[in-house]
Amino acid sequence: MNDRALYRLMAWLSPSYPVGAFSYSHGLEWLVETGDVRDAETLTAWVTHILIYGSGRNDAIFFAHAYRAVTEKRDEALLEIVELAGASVASAERHLETNSQGRAFGETTARAWRSATLDRLLAKEDAPLAYPVAVAVAAADHVIDLPSALAAYVHAFAANLVSAGVRLVPLGHTAGQITLTKLEAPVAQAVQVGLSSTLDDIGGAAFMMDIAAMKHETQYTRLFRS
Repeated sequence: MNDRALYRLMAWLSPSYPVGAFSYSHGLEWLVETGDVRDAETLTAWVTHILIYGSGRNDAIFFAHAYRAVTEKRDEALLEIVELAGASVASAERHLETNSQGRAFGETTARAWRSATLDRLLAKEDAPLAYPVAVAVAAADHVIDLPSALAAYVHAFAANLVSAGVRLVPLGHTAGQITLTKLEAPVAQAVQVGLSSTLDDIGGAAFMMDIAAMKHETQYTRLFRS
């Protein structure tokens, strides 16, 4: 990966990029309230399961297929992926989480960095635009290699969940970084699954994560939007 590609990935997936990632906990806030996530060990287990069995895995698959659809100029296939990614979330808040971030990423990137494919997708104002699809489209338009782009996206996904855990449990920042070191292998596994899977492999077995996202919708005291 050249310096140009690295610079773009670091900018797009930085916590400072204006997609509002800091305001979403992916259902973690409810699990902290119930005591299921209470320390670094349980936070690590929770994020690992999301990456291997849940939405992190699916996001990686959608990312890879959206990227290839752009580079291979398969416009109809890309629109089908956009629709499927928007429909493949288990709760209203998760739908808000991925599509709000996706549209925010798309609008910012299309204006600041330029992306012809994002321009076309954003023209469909009522259509969903899931976050992994938006990032994949930008990466493809900027000719950033798929493995590097996908690895950066999955790492950012995991890091944002750890950041939410640091604030909610709460954990110290060092404990948060130790958690990230333990997530290196699950992140790498999710990337490899994304690169090698078909859209028929979309699915999951992280039922508690989906239930947590649903329960969060009626949680009495909330700091996060999901």
